[in-house]
Amino acid sequence: MKLGMVGLPNVGKSTLFNALTNAGAASANFPFCTIEPNVGIVSVPDDRLAHLRDMYNPAKFTPAVLHFVDIAGLVKGASKGEGLGNKFLADIRETDAIVHVVRCFDNADIIHVDGNINPGRDIETINLELIFADIEMVDRRIDRVKKLLKGDKKNADELTLLENLKAHLEEGKSARSFSDFDTEAFGNMLKTTPLLSAKPIIYAANMAEETVGKPDENEYYKKVVEFAGLDNAVVLPICAEIEAEISDMDEADKKMFLDEMGLSKTGLERIITLGYELLGLISFLTAGEDECRAWTITRGTKAPQAAGKIHTDFERGFIRAEVIAFTDLKACGSIAAAREKGLLRLEGKEYVMADGDVCHFRFNV
Repeated sequence: MKLGMVGLPNVGKSTLFNALTNAGAASANFPFCTIEPNVGIVSVPDDRLAHLRDMYNPAKFTPAVLHFVDIAGLVKGASKGEGLGNKFLADIRETDAIVHVVRCFDNADIIHVDGNINPGRDIETINLELIFADIEMVDRRIDRVKKLLKGDKKNADELTLLENLKAHLEEGKSARSFSDFDTEAFGNMLKTTPLLSAKPIIYAANMAEETVGKPDENEYYKKVVEFAGLDNAVVLPICAEIEAEISDMDEADKKMFLDEMGLSKTGLERIITLGYELLGLISFLTAGEDECRAWTITRGTKAPQAAGKIHTDFERGFIRAEVIAFTDLKACGSIAAAREKGLLRLEGKEYVMADGDVCHFRFNV
């Protein structure tokens, strides 16, 4: 999973990126401090995998990973090449989802590129640039389909969809909120015409330390929630400064600090949870003395395709999967005990993987 972190200059985006990844990206109080996208790779916390590590004491321990991409700050006109616009849009195309950092705090010492704090305007600035870029792409697609229609009318339905989508975008609405369509047809269109404003999005409301534990008292945050409700998006209240403070703490001190702030989880943990939900991702696990590992797949993946994540030969020569739910394995204490209780199952090619399945794949090539 690759999440692109975007936001206007000086909203705390790079500070949050540094805190979440400890990647050491530059951050300073002036626009365009981030020129090339910084990439940070973080392990996905998973208590299930940690338990398997304690159970097997493997030679290798490999959690799932998440890629954060800190993308250059944006200004109006990016879709026309203003500022670092063209680079910004190209970098977003390479991500699976967007974390849009929105400034929801007052601080006279930190310059705002537009002179004052206004979350709705800030969100709209970036969203409109993505929408403008999408309109250009949809226009090109419409031109191609119209040429095809001259000799074959089978593309008429796609043309109707594209024209309805263009009208929706021209109203300043994102492709995420486009609902006047056949879901399958729209999904197929997105595979060949990947729209920026169709990407799942998390609005990270960057708040002051004193309000992050009670976000409903923050008027800026309320504005973000209101906007997200119209945009098929989710909102995460977060404080970049707090995340920076706890990034180097040990687990005990971190938990104590979060408890004092009225927070149950770190920002990283909450972003990962939301990212998995938005993208429809789950994890299955493999365990043994050689390695304990988490594998990320799309919800609904069948066993052979899950096996293919490990190696293409596993999918090509798939015979069956030995599967046990992690909760059952944990309760039994070992695979042998689970087998005795009949909890270790043999599943075939049509088995749909469940989150937390612990698997061993049988194959023959």
